[in-house]
Amino acid sequence: MPHHDPRTVETEEDERDLALAMHLDVRVQDAHWHSTYASETCVRPGFDYEDYAPAFCVGTIGRLQYGGSYEDAEKSLFANWERIKGDSRLEIDDARLAMRAAWQRTQPQAT
Repeated sequence: MPHHDPRTVETEEDERDLALAMHLDVRVQDAHWHSTYASETCVRPGFDYEDYAPAFCVGTIGRLQYGGSYEDAEKSLFANWERIKGDSRLEIDDARLAMRAAWQRTQPQAT
């Protein structure tokens, strides 16, 4: 029985999805945000990484999960935020900015 490689690219859509999945190593994204969050324009004084981490996670994972435009996925992203925000002190408008920043960071770059 032949072995099927899950990384097999058969269509342009498969190629795009594989490129995005490879780009979205969540641990790498989390490390990036942890080391740079304080310099982001969306971050307000008095909040720490633990406040922003769930929003960055939602934006990162949401890009892979939903694809398309941020605007089309925003309602689902908000629902995900409500589900995982835990002890984050962010209001939804602040979380929105962080989710969008993470979403935009994970967009594949045109070559």
